[in-house]
Amino acid sequence: MRVTVRSRFKPSVPAALLAALAGCASQPDLGSSGRWVDLTHSFSAETVYWPTATPFRLEPVFVGTTEKGFHYEAYQFQAAEHGGTHLDASNHFSAHGLAVDRIPLDRLIGPAVVIDVSSNAAKNPDYRVGQDDFAAWEKSHGPIPEEAIVLLHTGYGRFWPDPVKYLGTAERGEAAVAKLHFPGLAPEAARWLAERRRIKAVGLDTASIDYGQSSHFEAHRILSEKRIPIFENVARLGELPTTGAMVVALPMKIEGGSGAPLRIIAWVPGKNR
Repeated sequence: MRVTVRSRFKPSVPAALLAALAGCASQPDLGSSGRWVDLTHSFSAETVYWPTATPFRLEPVFVGTTEKGFHYEAYQFQAAEHGGTHLDASNHFSAHGLAVDRIPLDRLIGPAVVIDVSSNAAKNPDYRVGQDDFAAWEKSHGPIPEEAIVLLHTGYGRFWPDPVKYLGTAERGEAAVAKLHFPGLAPEAARWLAERRRIKAVGLDTASIDYGQSSHFEAHRILSEKRIPIFENVARLGELPTTGAMVVALPMKIEGGSGAPLRIIAWVPGKNR
């Protein structure tokens, strides 16, 4: 059976992704060269969590050979919604926001633009991505396209999973929150994105869209009021081109959840490696 799929995404989505979205069970032809990049940190005992959050724990239920002679493994896990590579749903900071399971799928799939602020963030652990950064990007590349997923590359992914370098502290508990230092998005820049550009989602390679010393979480609140999903602790952003990649970001579908572990990947067109 031949399935024809039309996409409204720009740049064009590889045929494999289109077929998957259409529910086609047959093995599709990619139709274009490129590669998948996994932007997700694995979940383990080393996964970075907010100092007050429950860290990830994996416990074996059974590992080994059963009494009937075959190998069997099963585990159970425990973790907070917000930790590791994860999604913040808009109900996290807005009473009118959508829970994880209510986010439309088309908000989680789209063309990526990468704003590289790594040189500034390397000089200042409290750096906040501002309107000047977006203005500089648009001067070189044109306006951020409609329905883009905006990814902020601070360079902090290289510190994962060292909590001292990544968060500013390895301490746990409420007192450790005041010791957090890492880059984020300035409130005025968040408002500009939410009101002046029609974007699908925002992500970055730090533990929070608000910088570490934030106590009012204004960027979270501004984006959440506009029901813009947030991706945090995104990995390998340095491997993405400034434009041209296609992102698929699918969270665990937790009914009523304010966040969830996220498997986020990107299709990068070009020569396969």
